[in-house]
Amino acid sequence: MDILFEKDVPLKLRDGVTVHVDVFRPLGSEKVPVIVAYSPYGKGQGTSASVMGVFGLVGLNNNVVSGLAKFEAPDPAFWVAQGYAICNPDIRGVVDSEGDSVIWDRQDGRDGHDIVEWLAEQAWCNGKVGMSGTSYLAVSQWFTAAEQPAHLAAINPWEGVSDVYRDLVMRGGMPDVGFARQLQEGSFFGKNRKEDLLAEVEKYPLINELWENKIPEFDRITVPAYVVASYSNTLHTAGTFRAWRRIASNDKWLRIHNGQEWPDYYDERNRADLLRFFDRYLKNVENDWEQTPPVRYSVLDLEGGDRVDLPATRFPPTDVVPTRFYLDGRSRTLTLDAPAAEFHASYAVASNPNAVSFLTRFDEETVIVGYPKAHLWVEARDADDMDLFVLVQKLDKYGTPLQAFTVPNQSAMAHDLTDHGATILRYKGSDGRLRVSARHLDEKLATGDVPAHSFDRVEKPSPGQIVDIEIDLMPMGLAFYPGQQLRFIVSSRNLLGTLMPAIEEYVGANSGQHVIHTGGGRASYLQLPVQARK
Repeated sequence: MDILFEKDVPLKLRDGVTVHVDVFRPLGSEKVPVIVAYSPYGKGQGTSASVMGVFGLVGLNNNVVSGLAKFEAPDPAFWVAQGYAICNPDIRGVVDSEGDSVIWDRQDGRDGHDIVEWLAEQAWCNGKVGMSGTSYLAVSQWFTAAEQPAHLAAINPWEGVSDVYRDLVMRGGMPDVGFARQLQEGSFFGKNRKEDLLAEVEKYPLINELWENKIPEFDRITVPAYVVASYSNTLHTAGTFRAWRRIASNDKWLRIHNGQEWPDYYDERNRADLLRFFDRYLKNVENDWEQTPPVRYSVLDLEGGDRVDLPATRFPPTDVVPTRFYLDGRSRTLTLDAPAAEFHASYAVASNPNAVSFLTRFDEETVIVGYPKAHLWVEARDADDMDLFVLVQKLDKYGTPLQAFTVPNQSAMAHDLTDHGATILRYKGSDGRLRVSARHLDEKLATGDVPAHSFDRVEKPSPGQIVDIEIDLMPMGLAFYPGQQLRFIVSSRNLLGTLMPAIEEYVGANSGQHVIHTGGGRASYLQLPVQARK
C-alpha cells in the first residue's frame, strides 16, 4: 500500500530542546493510532550494511525487514498496512536533535512522555499511542510509561534491562563494563555531549541518586503491557523478568520464548500476536485478547524438543515448589537432605581448575521452571574479598554438557564466537554472580525466591571469616529426563564469558583460596523451582 513519509519533523520537548522524528502513516483521512520506536540508533537504517551485519550474526535474512525499518523496531511496511502510524525519533543528542544524550535514564521517560503527547495531538492520530521494540526500545518503554502520559495506551517491551546498575555495569557488584563501553562509544552519535557511563561507574561504584535515576519507577507503570522475555539473553533476561514482576499494570501479559529476541520479534506468528494486542488497546477492537493466558512460558531441553507457549496464570507456575538441593563437599553431590557433617570444598584461584562443582542425577522426568538461587557459606583465605560466578548446567546421562544455539546461525564462526563468550547466541545454563563484599540484601526488594542486593555498602570479610551469601541466578525453564544430570558450578572465573562478541571480558578480582562450606551448621544449598510431576 501507499505510505505517507514525513521526514525530520521537528518536535520541541518541555525544556525547549528540539528533536526530530520520522513518521510513516497511511494515506487518507482516517485517524490512526501510532507506535513509537524510541532509541538512539538512528531513525531509519533499514537494510543498511550495519543492520544487516548484526542480523547476519544471528542468521536473519535482509528480507525480514523493509528498507523503512529502524533497528530493533516495528517495520512500517507491515504496520502501516494494518492501519497504524510508526514514529521513529532521533532522541535527545542524537544526529541533528539538540541536547546532550543520556544512557537509559528517567530523562528518557520525560522525553518519551512529551513525544507521546505531541503525537496524540496530531490531526491524523486517533489519540492512542503505543510503544514497541527490543533492547533499548524496550527499556525506554519502562521509563516512558512510568511518566504516565495520558495518551499512552499500551506498551510492548521485548527484552531489555530495567536497572542500569544491576543489569549493565555492575552485575553482582562487579564493574563489568564491556557492553556499556560498546554502547557508549558505538552509538549516540550527534553534535553535542554524550553521557560518560564508564567514568560514572569509576566515580560512583555504589548505588546513589545517579543510579537510582536509571531505574524506572515500576509502581507508576499502570498501562496495559505485553512483555516478552527469554531465559537465555544474559544482558536482558534478569531485567525483563524484574520489570514484569514489579510493574503495577493490572493488564499485563508475559511470553517467554526459546530463542534470541530478533528472530522472535520479526517472526510472522509473533507479529500477528502483537497485532491482536495493539488492535485491542489502540483501536478498541473486541478480539478477546483478554482471554490470552497471563503467562505463556517455555521449557527447554537443549536437544531440539523445547516446549513453548505453555499457559499459566503466573510465573513461576502455581505448581512449582522451591526445593533445596544441598551441597555435599565430601561426595560433590547435591542432595535433598542436608549433610549432617560439615565438610568444605575449595580451589586456589590461580590453579586449574579454579572451580568446584556438585552433581545430581534424576531418575524420572523433572521440570525446573522459575527462579533459582544459591545460598552459600564461603570463605576467602589470603584475600579480603571474592568474586564468585555460579552456573546451573544440564548434562546428558553420560555426563556431557548440553547447550543450544538461540539463533539460526550455527556456522563455524558462530561456534568460534560462542565457545567462550557471545552468550546471547548460545545457551549454556542459568548463571549468577556476586562480589562477596556486596552481599547485603535489600530488605524491600529481596524475596524468598529472588535475592536482591542493596549495593550501597562494602562489607569485606575479615581473614578466616565465613559468611553466608545469596546469589540470584537467571530465571530458567529446563527439562531433565531419566538419567540426565544437573551440575552446579562455583568458580572464581567468568564461566560464560562476554555478553556480546568482540567486547572486553571481565576478569574477577580474586586471589588466594576460595572455600565453599557445606553440611552441619553451614549447609550451603542451591534452591531450584521444581514443577510438580503430572
